[in-house]
Amino acid sequence: MSELASKTCVPCRGGVPPMKGDELNRYLNQVKGWKVVNEHHLTKAFTFPDFKQALAFVNKVGAIAEEQGHHPDILLTWGKAEVTTWTHKIDGLTESDFILAAKIDQL
Repeated sequence: MSELASKTCVPCRGGVPPMKGDELNRYLNQVKGWKVVNEHHLTKAFTFPDFKQALAFVNKVGAIAEEQGHHPDILLTWGKAEVTTWTHKIDGLTESDFILAAKIDQL
């Protein structure tokens, strides 16, 4: 288990700046295949051989999101699920977004 995946998401209360620059890159280097878009959100596409397996993955992501209290946007299509996360309260990225990404990667 990665160090990030062993952590728990912390609800953001606001009043903290979103991650930028070097700090953002340090976290990004800990999650494979994820992309940071405009220093605002984190996204990754997962591919599957069919819709049923993509749906099963989405349901597992949903269970993790509920457990962590941190809910990503999920796009489900045939053979693909795209997960996008950011911390809405601060309109940017926090450590919790990377924790969620690491937990999703363990699926």
